[in-house]
Amino acid sequence: VTLKAFFSKKVTVQYPEVKTPLSPRFRGKLALMRYDNGEERCIACKLCSAVCPAQAITMESEEREDGSRRTTSFEIDAFKCIYCGFCEEACPVDSIVETNIFEYHMTENHQRIQTKDMLLATGDQYREQTNINRKKDSTYK
Repeated sequence: VTLKAFFSKKVTVQYPEVKTPLSPRFRGKLALMRYDNGEERCIACKLCSAVCPAQAITMESEEREDGSRRTTSFEIDAFKCIYCGFCEEACPVDSIVETNIFEYHMTENHQRIQTKDMLLATGDQYREQTNINRKKDSTYK
């Protein structure tokens, strides 16, 4: 250690007590969003599963009486997902988003499959913060 380095500013962060700020473009845990009226945004176009390089997204859909499609099953395998953001970019209705949640864990192997209900609950819980980050990020798109 040189004398100059000894007196320079420290860069070590005492995580988890002190957290560094996250970029609005941070890609964390995936979530499904709803419209303001509570209806889910996903139209079952399957673009997200088609563009996923890790093939982590699987879904099943059915047609409604009014002619629109909605998902009956939507699952993301958290062990396969590489958090690349391609699914978010491909979605035409902004249904699937990446939140800034990075502190989560799984204790059982079956928890790796994130179901539609789990993803919608995450979207509901972090909706406000996700919308703020998306507005900040919109200048780069």
